[in-house]
Amino acid sequence: MFNSLKEKLNALRQKISSSPEKEEVEKAPPPPKEEPRKAFKKAKAAAKAAATEAPKPEPKAVETQPEMAALPRALERPKKEKEDDRFTDSIFGKKLSESRLDEILDELEMALLESDVALPAVEAIKKRVKQDLLDRKVKLGTDISDFIEEALKEAITAVLAEPVELPAKARRHPSRFNPPFFNEFVDKHEKPVVLMFVGINGTGKTTTIAKIGHLLLKQGYSIVIGAGDTFRAGAIQQLEKHADKLGVKLIKHEAGSDPASVAFDAIEHARARKRDVVLVDTAGRMQTDTGLMEEMSKIERVAQPSLVIYVGDALAGNDAVNEAMSFNRAVGIDAVVLTKVDADAKGGAALSIRYSTGAPVIFVGTGQEYKDLEAFSPGWMVERIFGSGV
Repeated sequence: MFNSLKEKLNALRQKISSSPEKEEVEKAPPPPKEEPRKAFKKAKAAAKAAATEAPKPEPKAVETQPEMAALPRALERPKKEKEDDRFTDSIFGKKLSESRLDEILDELEMALLESDVALPAVEAIKKRVKQDLLDRKVKLGTDISDFIEEALKEAITAVLAEPVELPAKARRHPSRFNPPFFNEFVDKHEKPVVLMFVGINGTGKTTTIAKIGHLLLKQGYSIVIGAGDTFRAGAIQQLEKHADKLGVKLIKHEAGSDPASVAFDAIEHARARKRDVVLVDTAGRMQTDTGLMEEMSKIERVAQPSLVIYVGDALAGNDAVNEAMSFNRAVGIDAVVLTKVDADAKGGAALSIRYSTGAPVIFVGTGQEYKDLEAFSPGWMVERIFGSGV
């Protein structure tokens, strides 16, 4: 998984390592030479002053109040928890020139774009890398590609982990999910927790609902599933098979009925039976279908979900980003599940969707079995991209 992104970054690292580089080394300037006569007079005067100066009595020790004793320590500059031993403030060191850094960043931009990372996310990563490296000196002998790799790791982690500021029109509401633990959110939230799943057809939404249901059951939660995709009779049957296999209650209506009423009945059933979690399916729809998007907004208003989870296809690349942005405007996306990551996805979708919607990726699908669902975190992705070198 993420093989394409990994290969692009590895090629960039090889290019940086093999390209000739002029080291800009700052050395201490030689001290100014003094005239011999002036230097002799200066030394003679210093020796005479030292010989005639009377020894001064040592001052008596003064008891220091605790507050006064603590003052100098409080005024000290706080030390960093962990110093990066690759960088130096010494006069001996080499800087990466801005022109050389810009050249590397241009290569990085191409590598990321070719791996389906959306342009806004690319710009954010480049900006972070440049801030980390510009005007900093590294110890002589340090491989430039090594500390560029570290800066890139930190930039990717930041894009995946840090809050994203979006215009008000870009999303219905800010994400209600605080990473990193999905089970912690479920545990602390008022019951029943209502999870509403949205996305277009063919992304694996129904299977993802079953996978998350299986995960919740293993963690000891009781669940109810609402078959809110009344647009297709086949979707209801498919979800019914999953519910039977998991041994849980499925709330369904006839095909063509109001999906909002299915969601309402599933939530009321969960409240009456004191179930912990309600998983609400919705019809897969294209973001360009205005009628179906309005219907989905109605489901969201009726269900008032704890989380709206967008299920996206990792293989769709930037198409998945555009779809997610449309759903974000219509109902507000709180979290993302990326499917088909096992099928050699380029890797850019996770970065792009996170940065474009402000919603974190919480799971990735890595197969068709219920167990093929992995928790996602920035560290998880960075490890898979850089685990064996860039």
